[in-house]
Amino acid sequence: MALVTFTSPEFRDKTVYATAGSHTQTVLKLARENKIQINFECEDGECGTCAVKVSSLDSKGRMGGPLTEKEKTVLRETGKISKEEMEQMIVDDLPSPWRLACQMIVRDEDIRVEY
Repeated sequence: MALVTFTSPEFRDKTVYATAGSHTQTVLKLARENKIQINFECEDGECGTCAVKVSSLDSKGRMGGPLTEKEKTVLRETGKISKEEMEQMIVDDLPSPWRLACQMIVRDEDIRVEY
C-alpha cells in the first residue's frame, strides 16, 4: 500500500492509504473518496484545473507512471511545464513534478500531493 499525503495552504495535511497497482485509482479519485477538495472540472485531462504538484516521500524517487499525452499537452498549455523542461525530463528519465490529478495513477510509492 502507498501513503499519499495531500497538502494545501488552506487545509490541514491529510495522509491516506492508496491501493497501489489498481491501474484505475487516480489521485483525483483517491482525493474525492477521502473528501479532499482538489479543484476539477472535466475529469478527463482536458481542462487542467486539477493540476497538482507531486513529490516522492520514499527512496524510490518515482512519482507515478509517465505523463499521458493529454497531460503533456495541458501542462504545456497552462505553463506548468515548458517544452524545454519536458524534453529534459525525457532525456534524464525524470518524473514531472506537475501532474493532472485525474490522469495520475497511484503506484506503490509514498507521495506528497500539493493542491
